[in-house]
Amino acid sequence: MPRSQRAAPSGATGTTQPGGLSTAGLRRVLVVLCVTQITSWGVLYYAFPVLAPAIAADTGWPVATITAAFSLGLVVAALLGIPAGRWLDRFGPRPVMTIGSLLAVPATLGIALAGSLPVFFAAWTLAGIAMAGVLYPPAFAALTRWWGPRRVVALTALTLLAGLSSTIFAPLTAALLEHGGWRDTYLTLAVILAVVTIPAHLFGLRGRWPEQVPHTEPGRPGESGGRAPRQIMRSRPFVLLVVANGLATFTAFAVVVNQVPLLLERGLTTTVAAWALGLGGLGQVLGRLGYGRLAAATGVRGRAVIIAGLSAAATALLAVLPGPAAVLIGAAMLAGAARGVFTLLQATAISDRWGATHYGRLNGLLTAPAMLATALAPWAGAAVAEAVGGYPLLFVLLALVGAAAAAVMAGTGVAPARR
Repeated sequence: MPRSQRAAPSGATGTTQPGGLSTAGLRRVLVVLCVTQITSWGVLYYAFPVLAPAIAADTGWPVATITAAFSLGLVVAALLGIPAGRWLDRFGPRPVMTIGSLLAVPATLGIALAGSLPVFFAAWTLAGIAMAGVLYPPAFAALTRWWGPRRVVALTALTLLAGLSSTIFAPLTAALLEHGGWRDTYLTLAVILAVVTIPAHLFGLRGRWPEQVPHTEPGRPGESGGRAPRQIMRSRPFVLLVVANGLATFTAFAVVVNQVPLLLERGLTTTVAAWALGLGGLGQVLGRLGYGRLAAATGVRGRAVIIAGLSAAATALLAVLPGPAAVLIGAAMLAGAARGVFTLLQATAISDRWGATHYGRLNGLLTAPAMLATALAPWAGAAVAEAVGGYPLLFVLLALVGAAAAAVMAGTGVAPARR
């Protein structure tokens, strides 16, 4: 039997749950993942939009080129997300996320110390390998499998708290930048990453990893509806879900990365724009607080359309509102709320439709195109803004992409999986 599937340590306390961990173990895993998701997203993702203008000003490298390096890291994360999903299903999150944390530290140090563009690109490539192991997909797989029928509770708690990542790290990054420059800022963030995530993943994710056995009842098929993963992958709802998820993700993350330049163009200072980005994280938390009520009142397909449509509407508001600062911050928080509930929609998209049996593999395939969209969004956003003459028109185009995602979501309905 693989090491990841052996019995939990004898020191575990509480009643053992169906997922293979005691009640205390489930809580430990949830707390660990909340802390490490906040830190990993904050350092590897949300620090960049705050630091990119300073990197360009200090090095003379074009913003579009700097953003392309960041995008390359996300492309690498997307491509590795597919095999990472299979590894998660087989071995569990502890080895995958610990290795990701170990790689994230030298990657961040490499970004900080890069003296040339090739080194900068290489460091972001390593960061992409790390991101495949430490961001949302492996955390979602861990909670979905360990928490079993109670997974929505755990996923909601995780995304609620992890939504504070930008709220914490955007202002923190701005403050570090003001006192020490972008290189020192990344060096400090690398230390935070090492101290928090490596020991947390290594020691906090211990425990038996449940085997891939479909839950069945007499006369009823398993959670996947009796179908093999390949059949699900080729089905029309899955294909449309992949397309819609990719379009909606492109909109959401293009808005995140290009929001600060948009607000600067509207006349806000870098500090106020960074706070607007950070308060968007608070908006994510507020949006997720309402997800349970929305899920109870709507079907799987209906809430997917509503959430994608809300994201498109918030993006349109950012495109057309000229100010003042308080109104722009409010629009940023609305966009954050839409992004927040969309993250929960992504986390439950597979289990709501086909169950948790093959979650790692199916979610890896679902999120790979979305990660590619995430990777392309920063570079494409900056390039399109330059081509059309500014960020407001870019946000108009992004709102149209978001509306297209809502339309495609309408075709993703299937018979709900047994929960």
